[in-house]
This record gives sequence, C-alpha cells and structure tokens, in this order.
Amino acid sequence: MNIGELARRSGVNAKAIRYYESIDLLPEPPRTESGYRQYSGDDVERLRLIGRARRLGFSIEECRRLITLWNESSGEASDMRLVVMKQVAEIDRKIRELNSMRMTLVSLAEAAEDEGDESSDMLGDDRFASAARQVSGDGETGGSDPKGSPPDGAGPDGEKRWA
Repeated sequence: MNIGELARRSGVNAKAIRYYESIDLLPEPPRTESGYRQYSGDDVERLRLIGRARRLGFSIEECRRLITLWNESSGEASDMRLVVMKQVAEIDRKIRELNSMRMTLVSLAEAAEDEGDESSDMLGDDRFASAARQVSGDGETGGSDPKGSPPDGAGPDGEKRWA
C-alpha cells in the first residue's frame, strides 16, 4: 500500500509517517521501481501503536521502548505495564501541579475582588509571581518539567506532536 493508504488506515498523517521514518521509529519501506514507498499491514499496526502512544503523551524514546516490547515475542506484559505506569505517574504529577496553580489563581482573583480598586497591583503580588513561575516552568515547588519547558506546539518532552 502507498503512504496515503497507510495514513488513512493508521490515522497518522503522511508528514508524520515520513518523520517517523527519518528518525527510525518506523523502518524505511521497500520502494517500487518508480520510487514510491510500499507499506505492509505490520506498518499499519506499528503506526497505530505510535499514534496512540504519542496522543497519550509518550516521548519518541518511550515509543521506541513500547515498540521494542511489542515486537519481542518474549516481551512480558509487566515490562509494558511499567512503561505505562511511569506515564500515569507523570500525568498525576502534572495534575497536582495544575491544581496548585489553579488554587493560587483562584486565591488571587478572590483577593482582588475583596480589595476592590486597591488590587491594581495584583501582578506585583508575591502569590501572582509564584503562580507565574509555575506556569512558566520556573516554579520552586517541583512544578517545572525536568526536561525544560517545550516550545509552542510541542509535547511535554519538547518534541513536536505529529500524530
């Protein structure tokens, strides 16, 4: 099948497919005499796994690990479970961080409401500065991503989300 059909069947767009090939997440397929890529049913399944994992926030390297475990006939479910539970823990950490930021912002809004016009200096408030550091990834409460803040349009690992 050609790249268009692979994209349709897997739910991953052609640009992402080429990208995954370029970083060896998807093996380069054989080509026809005219140079077109020819994909198999295995490629569809592999891309479905990659796409699902990326949508769930797994990094490229974590996807590599998942694919390795998926490909190993002797791969144990417990190994796959460990990788998945690590991702669950990361999501739980982010939820705690977001809840903390939310509580700080609600507190600021309530304080501004209580203070009326005198609250025009809310941006200079230490509580706001703390919330801003958390949002920007410079928080002192463990709120920063250990991998650094990703650029706009990137996933939590700083990589573009193609799928």
